[in-house]
Amino acid sequence: MRVLVQEDTSALRTLIARDPVANVFVDSLLSQGGSAVPGHPGAVILGFFENDGAELTAACWVGSNVVPIEATVAQAAFFGQWIAANWQPHASIFGPADAVLGIMDELSAAGIAAQEVRANQPLLVMDTASSLSPNPSLAPSNSRQFSEVLIAAAAMFEEEVGYSPFLGGEENYRRRVAWLINNGYSFSHCEPDGEVIFKADLGAVTAHATQIQGVWMNPRYRGRGLSAGYMAAVVNQSQAVAPVTSLYVNDFNTRARAVYAKVGFEQVGTFATVLF
Repeated sequence: MRVLVQEDTSALRTLIARDPVANVFVDSLLSQGGSAVPGHPGAVILGFFENDGAELTAACWVGSNVVPIEATVAQAAFFGQWIAANWQPHASIFGPADAVLGIMDELSAAGIAAQEVRANQPLLVMDTASSLSPNPSLAPSNSRQFSEVLIAAAAMFEEEVGYSPFLGGEENYRRRVAWLINNGYSFSHCEPDGEVIFKADLGAVTAHATQIQGVWMNPRYRGRGLSAGYMAAVVNQSQAVAPVTSLYVNDFNTRARAVYAKVGFEQVGTFATVLF
């Protein structure tokens, strides 16, 4: 196992291509940066090699988040040991459940505790438009809506993880929301005064797949049966970007899972997320 270098980029692309849906997050970063050497400060990609070092068989993004790529439990253990030995604060570990939990086992053994472990998050996909009628009011967010979309995005984040995203650096979070809007990856429906009713983002985008993140309904509109129409609209608009639409959801969020099933999503795997 070693840190990947520029010359490993082609092998990393081949590894990611084994499952372009599960690996969409790192694939999107690789598409932006073009190298197995991340452009993000402090980030590295670990590689696990077999056949006398000739074949890259697993990898792991290690930055503000930790994301295993095609790793078995045994390979994940080596990644976890490296991360423990080179520990720095991470926001989360997420990805295929077996690998994520394998990494966390090693961190736990090294005395590194998690705030929360979400061990069962169904990974869902759609590769066709929804049969439901999409809400026609959903549209790409525009820069004039930045302040309102930022408020909604921060509210979603705090509901999901229990603390404000601004604690990790308000300017970084503002840049992220602006980037999503400017690239057409933020969708929303707002009141005439600008207040967001519903929003969702394409948090990871490649030529093969998108991953929906940041789904949020204004509390004043919850319980009205609106979510399915909005999600159908998100799916249909996302498929103009890439042919496969994906997301992952907490197993205990039965209401959201029922909406996604109604829209037409099917489970293809299981993710896990560790929050620190």
